[in-house]
Amino acid sequence: MNPVTNYTSRILAIEDDPVLGAYLHEELQRGGFKVTWCRNGLDGLEVAGRQAFDVVLMDILLPGLNGLDALSRLRQRSATPVILMSALGAEADRISGFQRGADDYLPKPFSMAELQVRIEAILRRVALERRHQPPLEAAEGVLQFDDGLCDVSLGGQPAGMTPSEYRLFDILYRNVDEVLSKPFLYQQVLQRGYSRHDRSLDMHVSQIRRKLKGVGYHERQIRTVWGKGYVLSVGEAE
Repeated sequence: MNPVTNYTSRILAIEDDPVLGAYLHEELQRGGFKVTWCRNGLDGLEVAGRQAFDVVLMDILLPGLNGLDALSRLRQRSATPVILMSALGAEADRISGFQRGADDYLPKPFSMAELQVRIEAILRRVALERRHQPPLEAAEGVLQFDDGLCDVSLGGQPAGMTPSEYRLFDILYRNVDEVLSKPFLYQQVLQRGYSRHDRSLDMHVSQIRRKLKGVGYHERQIRTVWGKGYVLSVGEAE
């Protein structure tokens, strides 16, 4: 699996076919994604309005509100990438989908391998766009990520993170507002198993907090969720 998907990317699948919907849910979950499945456009829009997703998979031929109209409504309030899925292969249908804001179009039938490659490509693009957006004023609290230097900066001032600290902060930043367990973080960041007597992760968190404070970043803090792990969210660090 591509490293981008190691961060439990959230997928919303809107598909009315019970067989294909169950297959998408099962196989994408097995592939490391966190999947929510809805069977019609209205339910899908409601869920998309309540939760944050990294990619939306949407069938065109949905009961009630069709996929193209659902996409138009979604685009009025969200820029979440959308992959349209459809047995409709006409050029006009593909063009209509892209005109309404689709990011990709996958004709049915398709293989799960191709779908996962399409999803991973979108996740990589979004990550690059987020990190290479033009610098904003430091007062707005927008961090710039530099994978080459393994560091973040604010207003041109580098935080001075170590590679391990950068990996840890990066995974928390990608999963903002989601509690990540210590065993998961040990595997993803330190590439070793978790031991309750090992304080390495706690030390990294302490250093990251200090360095972010040093460059004036206060928009989000790494919070300790006792007995569970860590979460990057709005609020004071504990």
